[in-house]
Parts: sequence; structure tokens; C-alpha cells
Amino acid sequence: MGRRRRRVDPADAARALPEALAALSRTLPAGPSPETFRRAKFDLPEAAPALWQLLFRVLSQLRAGGSTASPAPEAQARWVKSELLSQGYPRQGLTQLPEDGSRGSRELLLALSWLLAREPLPEQLLAQTRVHLGDEMPVCECDILASPGLPAPGVEADGPVDIRHLQWLMGKLRFRWRTLMASQQEQCALLGKIHWFTRGCHSDRCLGHLSVAETELLRDPESGQQLLQRLESENARLEAALEWRRREVVFWPWMDTVLGACPLEAPQPSSVHRPCDFGTEELQLQLQALQEELRVAAGARRAAWEARVGGQGPECTIAQQAAQEAVGQELVVLQQAWEQGGGLARAHGPHRLVRTEAGVPAGLGLQAAQVIRVLQSRETCLEEMLRQLQAQCQQQLARLAEALPSLIWILPPGR
Repeated sequence: MGRRRRRVDPADAARALPEALAALSRTLPAGPSPETFRRAKFDLPEAAPALWQLLFRVLSQLRAGGSTASPAPEAQARWVKSELLSQGYPRQGLTQLPEDGSRGSRELLLALSWLLAREPLPEQLLAQTRVHLGDEMPVCECDILASPGLPAPGVEADGPVDIRHLQWLMGKLRFRWRTLMASQQEQCALLGKIHWFTRGCHSDRCLGHLSVAETELLRDPESGQQLLQRLESENARLEAALEWRRREVVFWPWMDTVLGACPLEAPQPSSVHRPCDFGTEELQLQLQALQEELRVAAGARRAAWEARVGGQGPECTIAQQAAQEAVGQELVVLQQAWEQGGGLARAHGPHRLVRTEAGVPAGLGLQAAQVIRVLQSRETCLEEMLRQLQAQCQQQLARLAEALPSLIWILPPGR
């Protein structure tokens, strides 16, 4: 059953709105004052520069974990436009805004509210900037859940393919991969030494040793003041995020008035409400409308594709069968992963590295044997993908050799 929006008294909402905007501002990186949001509702030009900068910092932090560089305002505006459009922002008025920050504050406020309604934005920002006290190891198994897949058959390049350039790119990628693996092995070896020499120093028996941050505090006690300031700043942002969640209910009706003050566009955005604000019937109507749009779009794409490859004869049928087999393999792998009870999904994200001594109870975390299994499975998938790519390259070379019978093609050794 869908959740219904709570009704808020207009007088209470008017009093609580500044507090909600202030809490939202404290959760965002260098968030503006509530007065800036109020001015943006009336599309005042003095609020536009602050909102351009806010959107740039939010999007850059979500994309790359924060950006230390601060480009020119025009460059920030161009990057924000391209990033929002790449994420599917529906309003075309954003692309028509001037990049000098002279106007468009209301449109920028709508873009920010679209990000808030699309995903838990404060939680994601907090996860990007949280203070790390332990030695963590990132583990991701999203690529392992799916099979390597088959290459796209029958796809020809628009121009001539430079095999030497491709070989150079492959060698460069292989060299950087080896460099990354060597650096990670060296990092793990250094962390192992720190964990070994500090064993028995931690008060928690499940840990048993100190992390790099904790060892740095022992070596330089003055750095503890900086760590304390970072923790206090993170706690303040956590408190602001909790307050924002409590007062969020008065923000979305206010955004309805902001959206109502905007001129209509074609197509009109669906809404800036959070998904939980709709009832069951409204959600069903929206899903039916989206399903109909997808069916029409898929039919047009299918007709265009059939018209494009219709003259290829049996090759088209073979390519279609290969694609169907690849999709079937993907579904089988996903179904097996689902039937296993989500065991692979639990080992996703950063996990703290902990050396477990004999006789000491192991704490909650990622075990080394589990990490080894994850890496071995990923290595198997990558090797299978490499073999399929090599087979695809051989097929392309054979096709080129048939097209140019006067040339002699010599494959690289071992390929």
C-alpha cells in the first residue's frame, strides 16, 4: 500500500520551512543560506551564482568523491548542464540558461529538488565524505553477477581500423593494470606490517590491532585535534541530515508552488515529489504510461534496426540468435545469484581489513577467504572476456582478409 503524504497546516509549514531549508543547506557541501532558496523561488538573479556553485559541488562530489579544482563560473555552468542532461533531467529550460550566472535561479532550484527526489542525496554525500578510522578494502561484485557476454556481432567500424593503435592501447591498459595490482599488493603488505606490530594494542578483541589512522595518532598526538574537528563536522552533518528528514515534509509542498510559478514546457516533467508521496492508484497509472512509452519507443527502435540490417540475409539471423543466447546466459547467471540468497551482494562496498589471531573470535566483516573467492571469480570472468574479445578480433581480421585478397594478414603470436 502506498504511503500518503501527511497534511501539514499552512501556518506550521510557514514556520517550519526556514528550519527545513537550513537543515538542507547544512547537509550540502557549502550550502547557501535559506534566504538564497527563497530568492530562487521568485527567480531573483542574485541567487543564481550560489546555486550554480552548489550544483557543481554536489554533482562533482557524487561523480568523483569531491573536486579540489574550482574552474571558472562559465565552465562550472557548462559542466552542470551536461551532467544533469546525461542523468536524464527532463526540463529543457536548463539548457537555455546563460552561463554567466545572470539569471535562472528558479530553474536551478528545480534541478536541485529533482536530485533530492531522485535519490537519497544527503546520505550519498555523507558516505562520500565520511571519516575513515579503519583500513578498508573496496570490494564490488556487480561485474561478477553477469557473464562476460558476447560481443556485438555484425558491427562494422565507420572508418578504417588501425590495428597498431589498438595493440598500443591494449598494451597500455595491460601495463596500467599491472601497475595498479603491484601498488595494491604493496599497500596490503605495508598494512600487514602495521597490523602485525600493533597487535594486542586495541581494546576491541575483534580488532586486536591498530589501523593506520590510530597509529598516526600515537606517533603524532597533535593530529588528534584535526581528527576531532573532522569528526565533529561529520556529526554536525549527520544531525542536519536527520533534521532534514524530519522536516522534509514541508519542503515538497513548497516546491509545488515553485513549480507552479514556472512556465509550462513540452514535455512537462512528471513531478518533483518523492516517489513515496503518491498513492497506489497514481503509481499504477504512471507505470502504465511509462510501459506504453517504452513499448512505442522499442517498436520504433526495432523497426529502424530491421530496416538497417534487413539486407544482410543469414548473417542477421545468426547475430540475432547469438544475442538471444547471450541474454539467456545473463538471465541464468542472475537467477542463480538470486537463488543463492544474496550471498554475493553482502560483500559489496568498503570493508575493514582486520587481522584475526588464532583463538580470537572473528568480528563482523569480510573474511580473507571470501575476498580470495571474489577475486578468483572475477579473474575467471575477465579471462573469459579476454578470450571472447580475442575471438572477435580474429573474426574481424578474417573478414578484412576476405575483403582484401591481395593482402596477407599475419596474426600476432599467441593470439
